[in-house]
Amino acid sequence: MAHDASNDNPYTRGIAEFVSSLTYEAIPEEVRSRIKLLMLDSLGCALYGADLEWTRILQDTLQQVDSTRTCAVWGTKKKLSAPHSALVNGTQVQGFELDDVHRAGVLHVGAVVLPALIALTELKPGMSGKEFLTAAVAGYEIGPRVGLCMGPEHIAQGWHSGATLGVFSAAAGAARGLKLDVDKTVHALGIAGTQAAGLMAAQYGAMVKRMHAGRSSQSGLYGALFAEAGFTGIVNVLESEYGGFCTTFSRSSDRFNLKELTAGFGEVWQTMGVALKFYACVGSNHTTLDALRDMQRERPYKATDVHKIVVRGSQVTMDHVGWKYSPQGLTSAQLNLPYCVGTFLLEGDCSADQFTEDKVADPERMAYGEKVEVHHDPEITAKGAKYRHMVRVELHLKDGTRMARTVEAARGSEKKFASESDIVEKFEKLASKALPRPQVAQLRDSMLSLDRLADGSQIAKLLTKG
Repeated sequence: MAHDASNDNPYTRGIAEFVSSLTYEAIPEEVRSRIKLLMLDSLGCALYGADLEWTRILQDTLQQVDSTRTCAVWGTKKKLSAPHSALVNGTQVQGFELDDVHRAGVLHVGAVVLPALIALTELKPGMSGKEFLTAAVAGYEIGPRVGLCMGPEHIAQGWHSGATLGVFSAAAGAARGLKLDVDKTVHALGIAGTQAAGLMAAQYGAMVKRMHAGRSSQSGLYGALFAEAGFTGIVNVLESEYGGFCTTFSRSSDRFNLKELTAGFGEVWQTMGVALKFYACVGSNHTTLDALRDMQRERPYKATDVHKIVVRGSQVTMDHVGWKYSPQGLTSAQLNLPYCVGTFLLEGDCSADQFTEDKVADPERMAYGEKVEVHHDPEITAKGAKYRHMVRVELHLKDGTRMARTVEAARGSEKKFASESDIVEKFEKLASKALPRPQVAQLRDSMLSLDRLADGSQIAKLLTKG
């Protein structure tokens, strides 16, 4: 392939123009209301993740090599430099498979946008709540569009989207937070894009899978800060025929669609496509768990009643979660569909309380997991990225009963979005693991009335343990 020496960048520049010109007033009220709830959920996930083994390792190791004490490590008394706080806090948000997901764009958005943006409020106090919300929306709008551009093949070929797509969300949010102009926002995207990396093999037990979102947030923060200082990036990072993001991270040019990058700006808000999780496992498993939950309501059954469960889903579901389970740690347990189904059958739920190290090799859960068959359904795959989590589930009981459910979207998804009370309840339960209840209530109220907050740096203070 010939080298692309041009600087033709209509899509990268189109993104930069949207990001740099976005105003609070231009954001519809429903989007403003939705993003407050989405951000609240992410902060709850981060606070729950503050005292997990993998996040403690990062916190302690980085404190040893980083003497800067500028930015909060959420849910602790610790502070680090802005880039390292973004790395740790992003890891905490994504630390226990509880955080949001844009299913069609295949991205955990809050985990990459918020750590970089909140770090900026600490570096440069004075950003109003309205400005903070506007910058957050800029970030939430961009990463999913890159995901829609790349399509399901991106993750199917082995790239972890949170680590690759996430850099663009983080850079966009941070660039808007710094009020960069169009040209500098182009460079922020170009600096962030060249740092994109992350392998899906991390899902098979490695702690590093949890770190991918933090690394994306850090890369986006670097992109915005360096661009602000005059450092230049790849100006056609998304379009370049040789070494551009899309051509490099896709097997062939017919597997991505550049038009998705700027489609519907100002009319279609991808923020509204971000879903929340009510199970502590990867989003690809939620539709199956919802199907089993619905069938249990119709005809109550016990784990011992189950003969077999057949799940038919997209190729991405097969590759992502349908593999044969082998105990390799909590990461693999939370990503494996048969293990999660076995957990649900025995425990009646798949929340944070059900996933503990002592249960990773539980023979009973594994035995019930063996009853689960996961098959590819070409018809579901043909429906495209928006249906990648759709499943057809058959439940066969020992008494001969056969039940079936087709679930297109999980509870908490954009099509079945949760109520404010459900989201607040989840947040308070998670956040109370790290902070006293009065502080949790104050943080909750500040996020839900973010428009009236005078200084966004107050959020970081409320995330800090006293």
